[in-house]
Amino acid sequence: MNTQRITWLVAILLAFVAAAACAQEDAPSEDPIDLMLGEVVDVNVVNLEVYVTDKKGNRVTGLTKDDFILEHSGRPVAITNFYEVRDGGVQGDLDLDLIDVPDLPGREKRAVPEDQRLHLVVYVDNFNLHPFSRNRVFGHLRTFLRTRLRTGDKVMLVTYDRSLKQRVPFTGDPEIIASTLYDLEEISAHAVHHSSDRRDILDAIYNAENAIDVQGRAYTYVEGRFNDLSFSITALKEIVEGLAGLPGRKALMYISDGVDLRAGEDIFYAMSDAFGETSYIMESFRYDLTRRYQELTAQANANRVTFYSLDAAGLRTYSYIDVRNQTAGGGAQIDQTYFHNIQAPLRLIADETGGRAVMNTNNWTPMLERIAEDFDNYYSIGYSPASAGSGRYHRLDVKVKERWLRVRHREGYRDKSVERRMSESTLATLHYGYQRNDLDVALEFGRPTPDRNGHYSVPLAIRVPMDKINFLPQEEMNRGRLRLTIAARDDDGGMSEVQDVTVPIDVPATDEQQQSHWEYVINLQLRGGRMLVAVGVRDEIGAIDAYVSRGLNVGS
Repeated sequence: MNTQRITWLVAILLAFVAAAACAQEDAPSEDPIDLMLGEVVDVNVVNLEVYVTDKKGNRVTGLTKDDFILEHSGRPVAITNFYEVRDGGVQGDLDLDLIDVPDLPGREKRAVPEDQRLHLVVYVDNFNLHPFSRNRVFGHLRTFLRTRLRTGDKVMLVTYDRSLKQRVPFTGDPEIIASTLYDLEEISAHAVHHSSDRRDILDAIYNAENAIDVQGRAYTYVEGRFNDLSFSITALKEIVEGLAGLPGRKALMYISDGVDLRAGEDIFYAMSDAFGETSYIMESFRYDLTRRYQELTAQANANRVTFYSLDAAGLRTYSYIDVRNQTAGGGAQIDQTYFHNIQAPLRLIADETGGRAVMNTNNWTPMLERIAEDFDNYYSIGYSPASAGSGRYHRLDVKVKERWLRVRHREGYRDKSVERRMSESTLATLHYGYQRNDLDVALEFGRPTPDRNGHYSVPLAIRVPMDKINFLPQEEMNRGRLRLTIAARDDDGGMSEVQDVTVPIDVPATDEQQQSHWEYVINLQLRGGRMLVAVGVRDEIGAIDAYVSRGLNVGS
């Protein structure tokens, strides 16, 4: 999960851009294809998973497109795509792209529409977890993974311990994840230290003769907590960003003992209670992280990621009871403030992305069953926005005409450009092994040649069958245009930025059927070692994408 940039990879970008420039030099200065392609519309359909329940929380099935109202930035829009998924199967006859999935023991093989395919990330926040809470939840989670996921779904296991670590990459066998959870039970979890530090600062506050004696220590604690939480949110954003290029539904199951909405809010309340200074309560707003969490949910909505947050602490008991702290505002009230503060972000990230927050229970199985129902029962609602590629974030609202029904869904999306979508999918190919090759793209590396700097020049040929490319007929030429994206990483996680180039293709009308393949060659400057290169190819006339990757050993 390390996205560190390494200097040697900059050479890839330079070689790639140089190759692109050479390709453009051969094109006419006024390329008619640019005018023609301006009329080619990139149809981008925004899809929403919508969950409908009655007042008791029971699923409501059998609704039709006419039962829903979809609003884009407050204005009603026409629903162009609609189907219901019930018990994991699409209702009705639909022409959907199907993915063939392998047999797994005990589960039936079936074809899965790519738009239905689920990528689930189990995110264990060890930095904000107590080991007992974590291990107790794992027992319920293992049963969920083994029994409630379907063939074709993929699961990844990630932990956060001040840094992200991918424990298990995406796999179609959830038993691997379930078994790995046993290994995680043996590693440390850091919330024990947070709890100890919190008790110490509260003791210091209520044992101090005056506010000045403890004020500096209280601020140091809160500022440290604020910094820790900022890193925790950044790690979540990194995962959400990495999921952007994967197709279909994406869910992130976030397991923690809670994270502060306002860092150390209960500490400021304790200062106010102990010394009668209400101004301390206002100080808590200086450490408000609400905007950071909202940025996280906006990013999740933009990337079609739904949060399911699990408060592993379960049913909470008051943790700070002191003989001197039995005032009307102290003791239990300080803990109540604390509990509300650390649970608020769990609700926020789930509510704004259409997921669920599971808290205040020691039996997680019933709520995990509810989450499984989300995966298997929903309405898919799609529409084509009028704008394309503006980069703006738009609010979405879905209503059911029967107003007594309850609706959940993600609250917005970002209107991404073609370039942005290709870049994200290329990174998904690089990190998660995503492959889609409707253009039958082939990659072939030439012989590495060492240079004076100890690196290697590696030719890469990108080939596409001519009969897969769409052309626009001209007077004597058939003209096409492909967009290429490329990125590379090494085994240590060092990677280049994604670079792209647009390449026009001129083929005499008489020669189009005679050439079997179109080929584009670039030179990559790489250091020695194991490398993985990902390439995206888009037929801009046919609006067809392909994403492939290939590994190589350089200099060995």
